[in-house]
Amino acid sequence: MNFLNDIKKAELGKTHIFSIGQAGFIVKSKRGQLLGIDLYLSDCVERVEFDHIGYKRLLPKILAPEDIELDVLVCTHFHRDHYDIDSVPILMNNKKTRLYCPEDCKEDAKGLERVNFISPGSTINVGDFNLHFVNCDHGLGAPLAVGVILEVDGKRILEVGDTCLRNDRKDEYLAFGEINILIAPINGMNGNLNSKDCAELTVLINPHCVIPCHYGMFAAHYGDVGEFHEIMDKEYPNNKYLILSQGEKYTF
Repeated sequence: MNFLNDIKKAELGKTHIFSIGQAGFIVKSKRGQLLGIDLYLSDCVERVEFDHIGYKRLLPKILAPEDIELDVLVCTHFHRDHYDIDSVPILMNNKKTRLYCPEDCKEDAKGLERVNFISPGSTINVGDFNLHFVNCDHGLGAPLAVGVILEVDGKRILEVGDTCLRNDRKDEYLAFGEINILIAPINGMNGNLNSKDCAELTVLINPHCVIPCHYGMFAAHYGDVGEFHEIMDKEYPNNKYLILSQGEKYTF
């Protein structure tokens, strides 16, 4: 698969972020270690949701779980587009990958090895990655959901998770220093940030760059990246943003 080759060939000595689609990203460290966050690689959401048409996968599958060996896998909560019940067991089918997820994934993770259950305030140092898990407000449907501040190669990536806008958590987001990359949803579903919220969060945190996510995968999830583009250009022209297409990488 071409995308897999892109990951393998991404040069060492630099930090790379690859967009998988939906809220999924792979980070490759300078030394070549791989961390995946919320990788949705299957069609399981369409199968398990009552509204099958609205949850039909609209973006192609660009990575097979059996083809990649991650050092670290993070699932921020149990929703199937974040904890992919078809793909996680395959991704973990080696003696290497370590899984970090909240307690709401416990039933799904039964029988898997190297699973670590985390909560806001947990800090994990694993290989090239330091993970600081932060609070996430995804409503009553996923009260244990988390976000994560990922420190790698002297840089910080904040994957804020599926959350509404919480300006009161600015200090928590910035507790370890300035944010190089903010990754945040724009779909506005189930309490998530919408495009305007994401823009406001960007101004609040002032990262070097914001990457919007959580759009384009399902009709039922909405999310208008064109609207986000327009808001940022017109209202916040001094804040840098980057729209990644599925399979695209950002090197920094």
